Amino acid sequence: MAQDFITISGLGQIADDYDVLICDIWGVIHNGKVPFFEACEALTRFRQSRGTVVLVSNSPRPSRAIPEQLNSLRVPEGIYDAIVTSGDATIDELSRRAPGPVFKLGPDRDDRIYEGLELHFSALEDARFISCTGLFHDDTETPDDYTELLSEARDHGLPMVCANPDIKVKRGDKMIYCGGALAQKYEDMGGEVIYAGKPHIPIYRLSRAWLEEVLGYVPGAERILAIGDNIHTDLLGAQNENFDCLFIADGMDTANSEAAFDLIRDHGISARYVMGSLDW
Repeated sequence: MAQDFITISGLGQIADDYDVLICDIWGVIHNGKVPFFEACEALTRFRQSRGTVVLVSNSPRPSRAIPEQLNSLRVPEGIYDAIVTSGDATIDELSRRAPGPVFKLGPDRDDRIYEGLELHFSALEDARFISCTGLFHDDTETPDDYTELLSEARDHGLPMVCANPDIKVKRGDKMIYCGGALAQKYEDMGGEVIYAGKPHIPIYRLSRAWLEEVLGYVPGAERILAIGDNIHTDLLGAQNENFDCLFIADGMDTANSEAAFDLIRDHGISARYVMGSLDW
């Protein structure tokens, strides 16, 4: 059962209690169309006066591809110290399975995750596993369009490596399905799925490795604050890692904190703080 949480109006109210922010990107910093400038300013102020900001994303792309994406969305520079992605964490899983052959499930824009892995792509009937970064056409398709393909994969006993555990994200004003929706459907059909992104351990292990390399130490869990808007990835991941969590309710009326609390409580997940959108 989720604990009671504290409604806050700005990150500055609690910033002194933490040395590191583990912050989600999509839904907190931007919505896939436009940046949230108040959130960007809050992260910049934390870096300037308090500590370290690590952006931790369930993007299936490697972290080296994210700055270009942020620039294209006009996200201001100077808001982070490092980026860690589900793509980074998934590369290790894919490399252990190279050369495959592998059935590639997802749009071509995610292909940077495969650079240098020497994977051989094949038709589904010839593959040894599936690598899923998302739907082929997430602007027009739903997981129901993949029932036949996933049924065939299950019948062949193919495991699926899911590079993006998110079920849905909001792109502008539209909700779109992510790789996690296909993975969830595949699991419901009896298929095997391997995850590395939030809320699973590998992505947090990578985040700690970065802190160890750059800072020379990893702060205790009590000095790390996770920030995110997704109950099943950001909040659950923080809970599993024993981090305090700031839930970004994405425009919810936080004056009525019971609405936010009920949403979290219904899923048995904890969050220490809540606010409508990230601000200082």
